[in-house]
Amino acid sequence: MRLSKIYTRTGDKGYTNLIGGERVSKSHLRLECYGTLDELNAFTGKLKLLCKAKGIGENLDNVQKILFDIGAILATPKGKEWNNMPSINGTHIKELENEIDKMNSALEPLKNFTVPGENEINAEAHICRTICRRAERILCRAKENGINISDPVMIYINRLSDYFFVLSRFATRRSRRRPPAQSPV
Repeated sequence: MRLSKIYTRTGDKGYTNLIGGERVSKSHLRLECYGTLDELNAFTGKLKLLCKAKGIGENLDNVQKILFDIGAILATPKGKEWNNMPSINGTHIKELENEIDKMNSALEPLKNFTVPGENEINAEAHICRTICRRAERILCRAKENGINISDPVMIYINRLSDYFFVLSRFATRRSRRRPPAQSPV
């Protein structure tokens, strides 16, 4: 898609187009779904920047790509799909579960609730987790109201909130490790 102009000069009067041209209110549940995922993607971008500085969260680029794909899926009404349209499947879910398992294997078993804010990555990961949980609730409501949302999309979003939770714990563990002692020169 190529945009030459961002604005139309006519105002949108509270409506927008879905993929395929259907015009809907900006309060439409479908827009609430992909708008919340867009918000999650923006916060994931910030989390990614923080994580790169610490050498963790290598999977966040892929998470952002998948969130964009899910947004495209949600912006496409049934019957308006196109060839090679993105889809979410068991492979995406398994990759996320593998990342969760890899980080979780380095952690002690959880014995109590965690409070966000141990460090900057921990706090940002918890923000992503809570936005993801909100997105999941909105997706459930949309599905209950007849919007076609595949089970793999629902499962992926559920696992993604788990990923952010484990990443928050993993970042905290990493920040608590003492750096190796440096020998005098």
